[in-house]
Amino acid sequence: LVGCQDETSATPPNMPENMPSDFNFSIQFGIQKKNEINTFKGTVTKDLVVDGTTTTKLILTEEEMKDIYKKMKEMNITETKEFTPKTLFGKRCTLEPYGEDEWEISINGETITHYISGEYCEPTNDAKQLLELRNYVFNIVKSKDEYKSLPEPNGGYD
Repeated sequence: LVGCQDETSATPPNMPENMPSDFNFSIQFGIQKKNEINTFKGTVTKDLVVDGTTTTKLILTEEEMKDIYKKMKEMNITETKEFTPKTLFGKRCTLEPYGEDEWEISINGETITHYISGEYCEPTNDAKQLLELRNYVFNIVKSKDEYKSLPEPNGGYD
């Protein structure tokens, strides 16, 4: 099941105790991954559905970045994760349309990538942890004036 697991090197980089100066991440998420929080560029992109997307500058504070780093450290984000549920009797419950999350995380010159497909009815514990982390980060972003000033989405996905 290619694309559903972390495909970094066999030995994951260790996370330093304190957040390194090059710590950054991007999360693309939602239907067709059109939403994005990107600390490399200092931007957030919002999916407006039928109206396309809109992007604005949004910088997380040092304190917010440290909190996010701490949460990543607690869940051992650099370790290989299992994001695809095991099937029972070859059957798998799937949802449509479904969201996807794609993470790129930079720590001490190493890049870690994770991909989660939201098509499964019962996500793995690793997937649940990463989704909770994304929701934590997104809640920080949604509280900021820059994000609140973006237009509301128009329409929906079938």
